[in-house]
Amino acid sequence: MASRLLLVLTLWVGCSPCSGREAAPTQPRVRCRASRYPIAVDCSWTLLPTAHSAKPTSFIASYRLGVAAHGESRPCLQLTPEATSCTIPDVQLFSMVPYILNVTAVQPWGSSSSFVPFVPEHIIKPDPPEGVRLSPLPGQRLWVQWEPPRSWPFPEIFSLKYWIRYKHHGSARFRQVGPIEATSFTLRAVRPQARYCIQVAAQDLTDYGEASDWSLPAAASKPMGK
Repeated sequence: MASRLLLVLTLWVGCSPCSGREAAPTQPRVRCRASRYPIAVDCSWTLLPTAHSAKPTSFIASYRLGVAAHGESRPCLQLTPEATSCTIPDVQLFSMVPYILNVTAVQPWGSSSSFVPFVPEHIIKPDPPEGVRLSPLPGQRLWVQWEPPRSWPFPEIFSLKYWIRYKHHGSARFRQVGPIEATSFTLRAVRPQARYCIQVAAQDLTDYGEASDWSLPAAASKPMGK
């Protein structure tokens, strides 16, 4: 009887939530991107799945300009404390001092933080161009037109350059032309009676950051004439 009671107590202690400390959340994996340059920087983050992923988690996001600990911290704007994204408004342009973003995941049994430094110009990545459309022209030519991404606020001031990649249906490889500073381009010597698939990407004109993802593909509505 005594041995059975000892076994029950041992199992109870081993299973009790008070027997040890719950693990703190993993460090947030943070990514920041300036697709609305120079209006704002948008940041988002994820947590690696754990045994306690279903537990409630809130986040505190703040930033400061510079690495000094005494620098003034400001909130990175979140819709709710549980949101996994935030926005830094009023970006300081061409600063030699990096921003420092601090994202802290908070759960009932602990917290974990990530610190991410960045310079806004280095993380520029426009959204893809929009409204790509094709128009066949005489003489084996194809006119391609598009619009800057609507999220890019001042294309006439902070100009973009573009690349076009295209292939005819049945081809395994794209051809690419660019950079192009206009929002239209004429492809020459295209194949008669061929259908073409075309995509456009954008990048800051001064080569800051990286190029956008490719736009949604546009296809000619009918085969090219002779």
